[in-house]
Amino acid sequence: MVCLTLPPYLLSRAIDDGLQPGRWPALIGWVAALLGVGVLNAWLAIMRHRTMTRVRLDAAFRSVQAVVAQATRLGGALPRRVTAGEVVTIGFGDVAVIAGTLTITGPGVGAVLAFVVVAALLLAVEPLLAAVVLLGVPLLAVLVGPLLGRLQGAEAAYRERQGRLADRFEDMVGGLRVLNGIGGKEVYAERYRRGSQELRAEGYRVGAVTSWIQALGVGLPTLFLGAVTWLAARMAAQGTISVGELVAVYGYAAVLVVPVSFFIEGGYDLSRGLVAARRVIRFLDLEPDSAGGEAAVDGPGPPAALHDPDSGVEVVPGRLTALVGARPSESAAVVERLGRFTGSAATWGAIRLDEIDLTQVRRRILVADNEADLFAGPLREVISGARDRDEESIDRCLYTAVAQDVVRGLPDGLDSPVDAQGRNLSGGQRQRVRLVRALLADPEVLLAVEPTSAVDAHTEAAMATRLRAARSGRTTVVTSTSPLLLDRADTVYYLVDGRVAAVGSHRELLDRESGYRLLVSRGTDDDPADEGNVPPSREAVR
Repeated sequence: MVCLTLPPYLLSRAIDDGLQPGRWPALIGWVAALLGVGVLNAWLAIMRHRTMTRVRLDAAFRSVQAVVAQATRLGGALPRRVTAGEVVTIGFGDVAVIAGTLTITGPGVGAVLAFVVVAALLLAVEPLLAAVVLLGVPLLAVLVGPLLGRLQGAEAAYRERQGRLADRFEDMVGGLRVLNGIGGKEVYAERYRRGSQELRAEGYRVGAVTSWIQALGVGLPTLFLGAVTWLAARMAAQGTISVGELVAVYGYAAVLVVPVSFFIEGGYDLSRGLVAARRVIRFLDLEPDSAGGEAAVDGPGPPAALHDPDSGVEVVPGRLTALVGARPSESAAVVERLGRFTGSAATWGAIRLDEIDLTQVRRRILVADNEADLFAGPLREVISGARDRDEESIDRCLYTAVAQDVVRGLPDGLDSPVDAQGRNLSGGQRQRVRLVRALLADPEVLLAVEPTSAVDAHTEAAMATRLRAARSGRTTVVTSTSPLLLDRADTVYYLVDGRVAAVGSHRELLDRESGYRLLVSRGTDDDPADEGNVPPSREAVR
């Protein structure tokens, strides 16, 4: 930026010292200096562009890393704290805006320095011209200030609406199969269309403010250049300044167009960057549920019982425990407290669960539910999780989850690609793949929410038998109302309004609890303990 001010000065010297008095050696010397400065400015422009590109890309990638790290830290709390669409908007749109904003730093500082240098050079030529420049440039920036404030408000509203619309689009894509089945595709499409039109209108409002800012960014410096040139020409005509100085003043004013444009453009970028940064900071400020503090302690040595005082459930180590409730959400809530996904007074052994180091809890206690994400990739990677698994372990867990047919049905077996969220698999296949992944993790405590709800009775019976055998001597909790699974449990807790109403074996509860009997028999008089009387479909009940 500062070097841009040198050509007008050299040009004025070439005119006054060489061209006007006819001194050719001096003229050639100043022209050579002018050529050298031109080459220098070209090289500096290349390096500035490279530097700003490096700054922008570095900022973008580091910001993405921070967002991804925060999403990972939030873990299971993420879907409850922020929508997927907002995360996508932050991770791509807002991060890019922030990265672009950082590129105004170098040119912005350079513009200030160039402004000071030009003012000093003009002061040597004519104090009046220096005063006009010193007062005029800040005035141009002030004129754009109110528009920048309006832009922040419009941009913030646009970003919020954009995040909501992205979230709705993701919901539509994820539930396209279901929407087709219930005939709701057109309804959701119409809602998305209305939201898109509202977003477009919001975008027009942002564009209106932006167009004024950009127009002023071009127009005001040009008017300023014209005013300074007119004043300098009057002074040259009156003999106050020389012809060379007139040329220099014009060059200085023309050079100032660049810093002034950067001021206005930088203010525009900074305004948008602040909106984006606030959204990113709001996301980075989120805390995981029951994250634990610096005083986190080690977990108990196995075996240790899990106790949930809110419901009265106590999970005895090394046994298969089942939770039964008329409302599946109540049983799932117990699992979330025992898995420390929601705050509670739950204990593990003699220690409160929320006082134990969270890393230990996640490593030793695994909550497996039917909403757990399935990432895109080969099936082998989808079920292996954080570590590579040997073929023997994979085959054993596939057998336990009765998922061999899932592998056989795919063209390349375990190497077949699985879409995000398992969209190329059926509901029952996704459920069994999730169970395989949970079994391969081999946790000390496995908390499974409705692990057999989407399969037929024959497959469910096999899963119940094999799950009990595979987890023999390990602590396992399942939530279910299936008599096939409940009959394999060591202990069954019957929950009413989220509290333990009765506890015992499946057959004991059938004998003495009419509510339990009615719940697990699906309202029939048949004995649910007789597997032959289990209705072939459980979907209607759910």
